[in-house]
Amino acid sequence: MRYVRGGRGFDVELRDPGIALVTFNQPDRLNGMTQGMKRDLLETVQQAQMDDAVRVLVFTGTGRAFCAGDDLSGGYQSAEPELTPPLPGGHGTPIGTYDALRTISQSVNVAVRNLDKLTIAAINGYAIQTGLSLALACDFRFASSDARLGSATLRFGLLPDEGGQYLLVQLMGVARAMDFLMRRRIATAAEALELGLVHEVVEPGELLERALDLARELAEGPQVAMRLLKRSLYAAAELPMAQALEDIALRTAISDHHPDAREGARAFREKRPPVFNRPPEPPSAS
Repeated sequence: MRYVRGGRGFDVELRDPGIALVTFNQPDRLNGMTQGMKRDLLETVQQAQMDDAVRVLVFTGTGRAFCAGDDLSGGYQSAEPELTPPLPGGHGTPIGTYDALRTISQSVNVAVRNLDKLTIAAINGYAIQTGLSLALACDFRFASSDARLGSATLRFGLLPDEGGQYLLVQLMGVARAMDFLMRRRIATAAEALELGLVHEVVEPGELLERALDLARELAEGPQVAMRLLKRSLYAAAELPMAQALEDIALRTAISDHHPDAREGARAFREKRPPVFNRPPEPPSAS
């Protein structure tokens, strides 16, 4: 295990075999997000996309919360002189709100969803508003039995403006998303499982290890084919059948000719587990 980098409000570790563990580390404020934290998190996700050493991302929190929303204590946009200064503008005007959402807040969840590497949320506690949207943007979600998930924005007369409404409709359908948001529901882990918001509920002490077990399983799989398949699955949710078939055919033209496909066939014939993701052989000298 080696330390990779961190940011405002979180640490990042790279664990074998290619698992980037992102841990929100401000339990005293329930891991509430600031503008600076979102900007650092966005950069971290972008770096993970480009780093061949990273195969899977796992997000989790410390203390009683995964992330309980934005930091509303007054420090959301405060400057930290030793770090990048805050962006100008903000939510003081209608166009400022629009720009801030599109440029910063929504960009984090878009970046997580657009990763073609697989992502896992290990929801250790409260996942509210910003935290809920981030968890729902991930591909897999494990929840501690004492986790709580909700938007709750209507309790303040606000909207789920970071993509929460889209993600909830994708996972639950319109009718259930309507009930969940309009009635300002905060779901227990068991309720979230029944609603389809999480894949599994585990005891608090087992949460991170269960998520890392899945991360190791995914990281050992054929990464090129898995990354192509992830993008095709999300595309299939929104494309007509003819376009979805065209999409998977184009991606298969890549995966069928990758060394992992040859290794998979060879391992099947030899009755052994395949060994995927071998580094490419250097070109032979002419």
